Amino acid sequence: MKKKPKTPSSTIGLNKKGRFDYYLLERFEAGIVLEGWEAKSLRAGRLQLRDTYVLIKDREASLLNAIITPLSTVSTHVTPESQRSRKLLLHRAELNKLAGIVDRKGYALIPTAMYWKRGRAKLEFALAKGKKEFDKRDTTKDREWKREQERLFKH
Repeated sequence: MKKKPKTPSSTIGLNKKGRFDYYLLERFEAGIVLEGWEAKSLRAGRLQLRDTYVLIKDREASLLNAIITPLSTVSTHVTPESQRSRKLLLHRAELNKLAGIVDRKGYALIPTAMYWKRGRAKLEFALAKGKKEFDKRDTTKDREWKREQERLFKH
């Protein structure tokens, strides 16, 4: 039996904390404007999406607080800024819809994943509502109960 060669995953990074802190309602996909060194760093998997969010201002969407750590081989004439805001590429109708929902209803836009799609970096983010402390405890309790059930059924 011949083993299949490993294919590289298209996922660059996930925001697992976002699923724990928020109720994720509706998901969206956006392109992201990157500099050359950032694309190389993303190929190496140097991304941190924890504590990031999407802000819509002046008819533009931006990704804030995402950390892309530069590689040590970055050119000498480029000064990399690892935590700059990055512009997101969305259709006008999507931008208007999201701006209306976030402004009126008090939801947040939380990035959940970044991945490669046809050679381009894409950001998946979700319309999210914050969880209270007791909701987080319920989530943890449910997760532990499911693990315990699997253990019981296994034996």
